[in-house]
Amino acid sequence: MEPTTIFIIGIAVAAVLAAAAVFTVAFRRGPDAGPVAGTATGALDKRAIRRDLAARAEVHNDGAGTDAALVAEAPPEEPLTDPAPDPILDREELSAEEFGIARRQFFNRAILGLFGGAFLGGLGISFLAFLWPKLGGGFGSPITVGTLDALRSEIAQGDGTFVPKFAAAAQAWIVPFTADSLAGTSFDGLPVLAGDTDGELGLMALWQRCVHLGCRVPACISSQGFECPCHGSKYNMHGEYQDGPAPRNLDRFAVEVNDRGELIVQTGEVFQTARAQTKTVAYPQGPNCQ
Repeated sequence: MEPTTIFIIGIAVAAVLAAAAVFTVAFRRGPDAGPVAGTATGALDKRAIRRDLAARAEVHNDGAGTDAALVAEAPPEEPLTDPAPDPILDREELSAEEFGIARRQFFNRAILGLFGGAFLGGLGISFLAFLWPKLGGGFGSPITVGTLDALRSEIAQGDGTFVPKFAAAAQAWIVPFTADSLAGTSFDGLPVLAGDTDGELGLMALWQRCVHLGCRVPACISSQGFECPCHGSKYNMHGEYQDGPAPRNLDRFAVEVNDRGELIVQTGEVFQTARAQTKTVAYPQGPNCQ
């Protein structure tokens, strides 16, 4: 799966977890947790209207027919009923201690929900990226390096020396190796050589990682080998151990050639070989780089 797809999936998972955390906090607070429980509803009090009209009649009139007219205009008095509950007046008062507890509970749940959701979301994304199968592309899968002809012309120099080709996607050095040098070596019988048919120069793929402590090993063109800058381990052009604390040869990948004449490095297949008793190529062939 492409890194972009994994990133999008991770963002979606994190958003879902964050929304779930916020919803959980809001749901646990409940509908009655606010300062007003319920909604303010009720009908117009007609008795109050009647009393108001009567008071206005007493102030603006001297007690004759106008009072009777104003009183007559008032709506008929209805039987006494219990007034509608006032949600403001009837609300339950919280003590300072209870209010502090409720507020702390809200903040604690909000913090746990948000940070817990973010932490679990990030952890889930990490596990997903680690466990998700690599369906294609990237290190650990087959990597196409290039055509055999192009690689040979780039590696083999006119003066008889070689310049290894570094394939970044495969984390490998592509080095030359002739078929007549393979018999009797620790590589004999392993699928680590390709393109050696019809007398052509064969190619191997050496893992760039030093077998001592994992440092990246650069090529040394002057000595025609590989020399680790970390602890001084040295290998010849074929990746065979030559000197230093390294316990074995450089590891190498399985290689093959497809129908289009391209070199395929199987970075999921790594082969380890012991220190060679008999070297297949001379080293050093010039000044060392380390």
